[in-house]
Amino acid sequence: MTPSSPEAVNTAFTTASADPESGRPDLEIKPETFCMAESVLQYYQHLLAFLFAIDEINTNAELLPNITLGYRIYDSCSSDIKSILSILSIISKKKEPVPNYSCGERGTLAGVIGDLSSDSTHSIARVTGIYKYPQISYGAMDPIFSDGIQFPSFYRTVPNERAQYEGIIQLLKHFGWTWVGIVASEDDSGQRATEELKREIIQRGVCVEFSVVIPDEFISNKIKIFHQAINIIRESTATVIILYSSRTYVMQEIMRTEWLEFAQKSEKVWIVSATLSIITDLGLDKAFLVINDTLAFSVSRGEIPGFQDFLSRVNPAMFPDDDLLKRFWNWNFKCNLPSTESVRNIAFPHNCTGNETLSSLGAVLFDVYNFRLSYSVYTAVYTLAHALHDMYSAQSQKGAFGNRENLLQDFQHWKLNAFLKKVHYKTAAGDEIFFDEKGETSVRYDILNWIYFPNGTLTNILVGSFNPSAPRDQQLLINDSSIEWQPGFTQIPPSSVCSDRCPLGYRKAPLEGKPACCFACIICALGEFSNGTDMENCLTCPEDQWPNDKRDQCIPKTIEFLSYQEPLGSALASIAILFSTITAGVLGIFIKYRDTAVVKANNRDLSFILLLALMLSFLCSMLFIGRPIQVTCLLRQTAFGLIFSVAVSSVLAKTITVIIAFNSTKPGSRLSKWAGSRVPNCLVLLCSLGEAVISIVWLLISPPFPDYDRQSETGKMILQCNEGSLIAFYSMIGYMGFLAGLSFVAAFLVRKLPDSFNEAQLITFSMMVFCSVWVSFIPAYLSTKGKYMVAVEIFAILASSAGLMGCIFIPKCYIILCKPHMNTREHLMEKPSFVSKKI
Repeated sequence: MTPSSPEAVNTAFTTASADPESGRPDLEIKPETFCMAESVLQYYQHLLAFLFAIDEINTNAELLPNITLGYRIYDSCSSDIKSILSILSIISKKKEPVPNYSCGERGTLAGVIGDLSSDSTHSIARVTGIYKYPQISYGAMDPIFSDGIQFPSFYRTVPNERAQYEGIIQLLKHFGWTWVGIVASEDDSGQRATEELKREIIQRGVCVEFSVVIPDEFISNKIKIFHQAINIIRESTATVIILYSSRTYVMQEIMRTEWLEFAQKSEKVWIVSATLSIITDLGLDKAFLVINDTLAFSVSRGEIPGFQDFLSRVNPAMFPDDDLLKRFWNWNFKCNLPSTESVRNIAFPHNCTGNETLSSLGAVLFDVYNFRLSYSVYTAVYTLAHALHDMYSAQSQKGAFGNRENLLQDFQHWKLNAFLKKVHYKTAAGDEIFFDEKGETSVRYDILNWIYFPNGTLTNILVGSFNPSAPRDQQLLINDSSIEWQPGFTQIPPSSVCSDRCPLGYRKAPLEGKPACCFACIICALGEFSNGTDMENCLTCPEDQWPNDKRDQCIPKTIEFLSYQEPLGSALASIAILFSTITAGVLGIFIKYRDTAVVKANNRDLSFILLLALMLSFLCSMLFIGRPIQVTCLLRQTAFGLIFSVAVSSVLAKTITVIIAFNSTKPGSRLSKWAGSRVPNCLVLLCSLGEAVISIVWLLISPPFPDYDRQSETGKMILQCNEGSLIAFYSMIGYMGFLAGLSFVAAFLVRKLPDSFNEAQLITFSMMVFCSVWVSFIPAYLSTKGKYMVAVEIFAILASSAGLMGCIFIPKCYIILCKPHMNTREHLMEKPSFVSKKI
């Protein structure tokens, strides 16, 4: 295993019998096994974690007793071909791979540990799957490995990256970022993951402004594509960019001059996926000049007891046969180890002292406090060891093998899969390790804030975590205050939206040809409100409420009715009382002068009935003013109808009296027997009875009741009397109109009779006024709403009543009070009065 490739290493170890002399495990690490001399320190730590786990297991008397684990290590070099050649070499146990052939003499291959990258892991898994060798990856997160049909013997100690999609989305939601860009690598794994992530992001209401790829060195038009990607990012309005890749060449490309110039002119928030291993080599950390203050998902750190001390003691003397360590030592400490000419690529000016330690390289270069992928390697080795232990224990209990040698000789690697699926143990640090039905273990992500300081120091701060197995509202934990943002941001945390959020009282309106996150804010329509930001649709208030002026909440509607306190109500009430008082005065005058000629001339009883009815008509209008209650609603229309029918019937009876009185004086007239007060009184009773029948039927079938009119006026509820049955209401008005029409026609026909004996002309004038008022009332009533509808009806009642009273009785009062000499029978018989002018 070598850290020389910045991509990954695939490793394998075999079960082997212990050497009877040295007790050392079977070890093979050769220089030609690796890709390059220079080494990336982070990956060498993975190798050391592997060696540390092997050493612990071999010295553990309870785990695989009397069995020593050996290993062979190959570097995949991030190459599919190299990966396949390496795994075939391991299986065939020869330097030159021989498919379907094994000629090794020592040890039995139990399983494969690795690889780090998904692409090389995929190549290895295709081969191991054919032979059913268990393979445990410590870095491959591609969701494709969850397919148990394609990869029946594959396991991993890192999470499926699909869980990371949800973590990224929740992180975007946490900060309110809805407008993002995606940068990915050119490889199939990066493209597939990017498309899935993009689909998940869009489904959750976040929009992707752009999605670009960073081409690798094998693309012919690499420079053109590279500059196009930079231009897209430069011209974008998205503040947040998701960098999703499993290839570290992306970090190398980011160090290009074009990127560095771009980084100095713009502020972006970068979210880096866990599949992109963070490079801390001095030659690559300058990439963080571009993606500084990055929020990065990372495999969660774990405890490896004793590993930190082990790292501090590592030196070439501990592994004298490890040529890789010698190369590593030469390269990183810039010195020459004795007797390492064969492994040196470059001659350094001085020799190594032997006192060098890995910890002296610095925590940034060699982190001995945060074991992440190293912990994944460590648990992978232990998981395979526990499965082997369970397998040997089960076979021993069944008596399948007589001794240790038989156990090793008759070992069948494919049976190990069944025990790996059931393995369940706790690490020394207390972490519980087991696989689910897809060969995956339950792990969480750490969220890191990578910071590149001006002095060239690169560090990371743990700012949160994401646990896919936790309850949904507890999966993402973020400490906002510990995040270091770029100093150029004017808003903390920075905003990344296509359109500013719609405030309360507004709704989002989509823009044609734009993503859903780009919208215009439109104020809610009349009668609607929105009590949240970025609402898709405005809400409707309950019927008894109305939006306030800002349209961000509902307030109770104003209850309105024609009250005595408002000017209109008090004015109408005052007029009603005034006219009622005048009518009462006229009635008093007629009673006082009841024996005079003018009063007696046209049936004084009918005059008294008419005056009383008019006085009550004025007063009944008071029922229409004030807060409607059940009693007033029942009385107002029925009282108005009955009283007016009495008044109109009295006028009709007066007209009939004139006709009878005039014609009864003619010789031989048959009407003489109808003269007197009985007929007019019966007529009044009969006509009023019709209105009474209509009112009673109305009250029995569908009586009026108090009701709220919530639609007529904006923001108001009109408290009014619901008529119950409009048919009954208009029947009442129609019947009254029918009586008025009869009175008008009769009066008009007898208007030219001798003036001394009739008041037909006065009745004609009064009925013209009455009919004009009520004909005008109908369209006015139907065109008004709320309390003004009530005011129109009151006005009609007052105007028509005043017309009857004024036209019929005021001229008579004038004669009674101002011209007493005309109020005699002789005068009426001899001289026409002032009211005898022809119409």
